[in-house]
Amino acid sequence: MDKYSDKNPDKNKGVGTMSKEEISIPVILKIEKGVTAHIGDYLKDEGITQVTILFGNGLISMFGDTVFKSCEKAGVEILHHQEMDTVDFKDITDLAFQIPNKTQAIIGMGGGKVIDAAKYIGYILRIPFISVPTSSSSDGFSSSSASLIVNGHRKSLPAKMAYGILVDTDVIKSAPVRFLYSGVGDMVAKISSTYDWQHEEDKGYDEVNDFAFMIAKKAVNSFVRTPFESMNEDLFLKELLDSLAMSGVANEIAGSSAPTSGSEHLISHALDQILEHPQLHGVQVGIATYIMCKICDHRWKRVDTVFTKTGFWDYCETLDMKVEDFKNAIDMAPQIKPFRHTYLHEKKYRDLAKKLLTTDEHLKKILK
Repeated sequence: MDKYSDKNPDKNKGVGTMSKEEISIPVILKIEKGVTAHIGDYLKDEGITQVTILFGNGLISMFGDTVFKSCEKAGVEILHHQEMDTVDFKDITDLAFQIPNKTQAIIGMGGGKVIDAAKYIGYILRIPFISVPTSSSSDGFSSSSASLIVNGHRKSLPAKMAYGILVDTDVIKSAPVRFLYSGVGDMVAKISSTYDWQHEEDKGYDEVNDFAFMIAKKAVNSFVRTPFESMNEDLFLKELLDSLAMSGVANEIAGSSAPTSGSEHLISHALDQILEHPQLHGVQVGIATYIMCKICDHRWKRVDTVFTKTGFWDYCETLDMKVEDFKNAIDMAPQIKPFRHTYLHEKKYRDLAKKLLTTDEHLKKILK
């Protein structure tokens, strides 16, 4: 694996493009306390001295001064900055061609929307993208795809792995707890997604990349075996974020989202289409993971233990989710990605999943 190489020195110092044979991995990877105050130093160390920064809605007032002072101290010029709260394809492409020409890297600081926007702008402008998530709600901050609204419908579009991932665990602690629950759900999903991927190979629909499979498995196993008393413990947060970052690398190696996205993600994507106001992605995915693991009798006790100890189940009881919505989502799931062959692409497992909704003790408590 090669990191980004400097193949275009006339345009950028220390940054560049890659050939098709190369696998992109983050050049800058910092997941620890106090990262925000040193963003400028990390950029300068890689020869990045002119940047554009996109902030999530309301985040300039929260983190702007710290970021601006860090860049100024390091001699990094911020050519343009603004808040952005849209993932509409047209809005993002319009903005992309307004970015100053001297921009060497685009930074996205915030939640999923601004991360996806900055990621896609970096992709179409062929400049590095620096991911600075302010919550741990999913592995989107490390993935090489962007979830955008195209002609009124959410689509997953190809993008590029982040050149840099900078996560301040103190900032993550300050985010609403629902984002932590979402991150837990999205991380545990790798238990069912890898099981689905192996099923696809066994059925002759895909070929598992053993290295990507190993990375995804190691990521989730490292997380679910982490001892903790509180989700705000530094060790728990670092393990969660490290594992989410590793998930993005697994997808990059595989050339698809198969290592980290299976039946459980199809249920969540279907819920996104069915519901006017869907729950957080990782919350939906987490519930769907438990469903799939239970009907396949695959590590569901481990999933249950994590959800019980973190309070995930208790949180889900407050959300007023409906059995009928999950039934419809399970039926719709194969249509979301008809070219795949997860367990839910087989009627036998869809029927088992729908039956479980009204017979499992946890699901009866959280689904009305």
